[in-house]
Amino acid sequence: MSTVRTRSYSQIRQALLNREELALIDVREEAPFAQGHPLFAANITLSKLELEVYSRIPRRDTPVTVYDKGEGLANIAVQRLEGLGYVDVSVLEGGLEGWRKAGGELFIDVNVPSKAFGELVESQRHTPSLAAEEVKALLDNEADVVVLDARRFDEYQTMSIPGGISVPGAELVLRARALAPDPSTRIIVNCAGRTRSIIGTQSLINAGIANPVSALRNGTIGWTLAGQALEHGQSRRFAESGEEHRDIAASDARRVADKALVGRATLADLHRWQQEPTRSTYLLDVRTPEEFEAGHLPASRPTPGGQLVQETDHFASVRGARLVLIDDDGVRANMTGSWLAQLGWEVYVLDDLQPAHFSEQGPWKAPVPVPPQAEEISPDTLVQWLAEGDTVVLDFTSSANYVKRHIPGAWWVLRAQLSEALSKVPSAQRYVLTCGSSQLARLAVAEVEAITGKAAFLLRDGTAAWIAAQLPLEHGETRLVSPRIDRYRRPYEGTDNPREAIQAYLDWEYSLVDQLARDGSHGFFVI
Repeated sequence: MSTVRTRSYSQIRQALLNREELALIDVREEAPFAQGHPLFAANITLSKLELEVYSRIPRRDTPVTVYDKGEGLANIAVQRLEGLGYVDVSVLEGGLEGWRKAGGELFIDVNVPSKAFGELVESQRHTPSLAAEEVKALLDNEADVVVLDARRFDEYQTMSIPGGISVPGAELVLRARALAPDPSTRIIVNCAGRTRSIIGTQSLINAGIANPVSALRNGTIGWTLAGQALEHGQSRRFAESGEEHRDIAASDARRVADKALVGRATLADLHRWQQEPTRSTYLLDVRTPEEFEAGHLPASRPTPGGQLVQETDHFASVRGARLVLIDDDGVRANMTGSWLAQLGWEVYVLDDLQPAHFSEQGPWKAPVPVPPQAEEISPDTLVQWLAEGDTVVLDFTSSANYVKRHIPGAWWVLRAQLSEALSKVPSAQRYVLTCGSSQLARLAVAEVEAITGKAAFLLRDGTAAWIAAQLPLEHGETRLVSPRIDRYRRPYEGTDNPREAIQAYLDWEYSLVDQLARDGSHGFFVI
């Protein structure tokens, strides 16, 4: 067996300072990742590596460095990545502890680059904000005010400020004039915490909108801490902008993008870049998911602009890569690009697109390796086998999906902890594997057979097929044989978080500017 190569903290730090391409990948599950990681580490879990890595690290000779915290996951990840065709894969010297001992900063939580940047923006631009009590007083007094929620629509539906309208971040400059046509109307921008409300508010200010604009200080967290009630299940969405508003917004957005030094590009530039063997180019459509499905450029990925700024590490996991942004209005790509440029990315907006170029339809399909062979069975066969006994069902879906509903008797397992999980599951003559679609479960069939020495089968089309057949379902944490660490519970999610945890989260966000300064590798600037 060949010796695994290593990269040191100092090598990675120097590459970041030089703006060289690199992918620093934490292969642990999301919850331990959120407990501490380098600023520009991206989380691609070992459990789902094959399903995510081609889209997130598109060039196979990208310098990739993987790490864990001593769990033994990184060396397995090296083998899998090399099997997938990656030719420059190393392990971080000393793992996460090695990074800390060498003087590297460790950041908690997720999407930290954007959150730290948001705090930097507020500290330098003094982005105006109003406390929850002030906003509630305006609403109670029926003042001339509109509340625009800059989160994803599904987040908005979970909980929202009374009367708030869903306008995801990249849509704000395009839609605000239609929602507040009177320039004296006060606009309040909110998210769950701080980042997207700061960036959204500053977007409108940067674009020169005439209305007074303020962030809701600390978002729905601040609203909750003030003892005020949120709405749930709302569906108010932004209005379409007229041509006059769109033209003004396009001019404003281009001016902001130019100030942020966003590059301009043509389709010819894009095609040339896509052929370059030494650079990674991400082609990102920043419109709404519905617009993308109605028609998009071939090889582009849907990344609504507000979420792209918030979760750049998830969509573009190669720091130092080139980002090319697409829209059809000249507003959303330029505004999104202005923030990404300030976040230290080399970013371009495609300028010569015509309606005919948006020729592909339907949802985005992630590029994945050729799926391994597995013997499939139908839901009806599984019903029969379960009645006969000596069959164990293993469910590889997310723990949240499992708790919501699963096949009766199924055991929930993390693929990255399969050996430990199987030691806790009753032995059987055969195993049937499932997840939502069986795409992830398929990857584990051979692993289960190797560990157990028994036959393993795949439920065709996964638990979705079982549900479609209207077969019985079970709910709750009935058979968890792996810890629920696949997702980090954000302190700003839901409405049942302890006040102490919520306040601690806000205190952490306030401290990020100082931590950025200690880290010193970020390359951010604020226009």
